[in-house]
Amino acid sequence: MTRRFLPELPRLMVDEAVKAALLEDWGRAGDVTSQATLPPDAKASAVIAARKPGVLAGLAFAESAFRQTDAGLHFEAVLADGDRLSPKAVVARIEGPARALLAAERVALNFLGHLSGIATATSKFADLIAHTKADIVCTRKTTPGLRAFEKYAVKCGGGSNHRFGLDDAILIKDNHIAVAGGVTQAIEAAKAFAGHLVKIEVEVDTLEQLDEALAAGPDVVMLDNMPPKVLKQAVAKAGGKVLLEASGGIELDTVKAVAEAGVDLISSGWITHSAPVLDLGLDIEIG
Repeated sequence: MTRRFLPELPRLMVDEAVKAALLEDWGRAGDVTSQATLPPDAKASAVIAARKPGVLAGLAFAESAFRQTDAGLHFEAVLADGDRLSPKAVVARIEGPARALLAAERVALNFLGHLSGIATATSKFADLIAHTKADIVCTRKTTPGLRAFEKYAVKCGGGSNHRFGLDDAILIKDNHIAVAGGVTQAIEAAKAFAGHLVKIEVEVDTLEQLDEALAAGPDVVMLDNMPPKVLKQAVAKAGGKVLLEASGGIELDTVKAVAEAGVDLISSGWITHSAPVLDLGLDIEIG
């Protein structure tokens, strides 16, 4: 997988999300277990390491969890977001007050595991279609409140981002078409409404709808739930006039054939809403 440019998440945005997670975890009294069992002046060193192979994402969240818990905790990243992980690979080292280190542990690992899981899932798709021109892209099927972070993780895994919300592109789907009265009517209305920087995409289910869409001239056409054989026909019909996006229940065992049909984009909600957490752990170093 080729490392792509990764956007820098604003520190304020990361800190706010982490702060909310810490407050949720600490409750009204903080980490009573560490308070009960560890002396106030106890120090500790720990490593965060991968327990399974994957792709790393979310280091800024881990760093923020330890920094916001106690300024005396020192966090050193050993790897970088987007790096491939082998089992037992050390991701980061932390040292400082033991109570604070353990109070921040779960929040740090929750963010790292979730975002690395998304990056790992994305990389599996991206690897399978690397020999084609197609890009794997995410959708708006994200965890409420975490969309920007999950889309960042998709980039870490070698994917690309679809629209971030309802306001940054026009995507005409089947329900819009039904109410508008047809594909042509919906596209023409969108063109009359959109500013010159707003892209227009339309979803079609059949080759007949594709013909109608091509005549109306959107920027992108989403080919929904079409098998590879039909996708190849759609690519031939479009002739490079518009970007073509394949969508609808695409899985690891089908994505290669979809990409080889010649589409430009393949969208997947699974990589954000159902990606398994990547198993990473924090262990205290003894001696």
